[in-house]
Amino acid sequence: MDALELSVRQRRGLASRLWSGIWPVASAIAIVLAIWQGVVLAGWWPEYVFAGPVTTLTELAGRMGEAEFYGAVAVTMRRAVVGFALAIAVGLVVGALVSRIRPLRRAVGSLITGLQTMPSIAWFPLAILLFGLTESAITFVVILGAAPSIANGLIAGVDYTPPILLRAGHMLGLRRLSLYRHVILPASLPSFLAGLKQGWAFAWRSLMAGELLVIIANQASLGEQLHFARELADSAGLLATMIVILVIGIAVDLLFGAADTALRRRWGLHQVTA
Repeated sequence: MDALELSVRQRRGLASRLWSGIWPVASAIAIVLAIWQGVVLAGWWPEYVFAGPVTTLTELAGRMGEAEFYGAVAVTMRRAVVGFALAIAVGLVVGALVSRIRPLRRAVGSLITGLQTMPSIAWFPLAILLFGLTESAITFVVILGAAPSIANGLIAGVDYTPPILLRAGHMLGLRRLSLYRHVILPASLPSFLAGLKQGWAFAWRSLMAGELLVIIANQASLGEQLHFARELADSAGLLATMIVILVIGIAVDLLFGAADTALRRRWGLHQVTA
């Protein structure tokens, strides 16, 4: 009987957690759709300029049945993953060097923050001059957009590493790379994860700007679809593509949220609710 009661409680607990996670999202979507439809009914813009939710969602459903749509998503995600991976590598190297070498930090520490605040769109004229209208130009700007945030996240994590952990690492004979691998990086994970999350946001925005500016023949992408929808005054197609971009951004943010939750649980920082 106790086992049966425990099973019922677990099922109810799972259902309750699912509902508590679904209803705020469903409510927010319903509010947005209602406001969207209200703006359309107000008649401030004609339908071909600002399509309604029914027209847009119908267009989106139609595109999801086409192979070209998935090809465009695949190209965009490939560019995002490659650019972000390279940005992580660059951010790790720069952050590790700047955080541990004081003269280098005094020399380029503020420069990294300046690069982080610089709009990614400002890099594209230089990128196009250097690489032409190629994927390399897009990747170059994605790296410059994301790497400073990742480097700053690692630098902040290293700065807040408890000195007692460093002394313990030295007592165990850890030096340089081994000290980073076994002590500094694990201790700086929360800040580094926050830097990764912010870096992804910059990388995603840089990528969308790049795909709008750098149109490569025979390579459909989400940015290219935005560009041609604007050129053809296809409001429904434009809004449908924007929804896809938003959903991808939210999905990646949920992945970072899951990683943060797992890290908190591992460190015993999660909150236990009744």
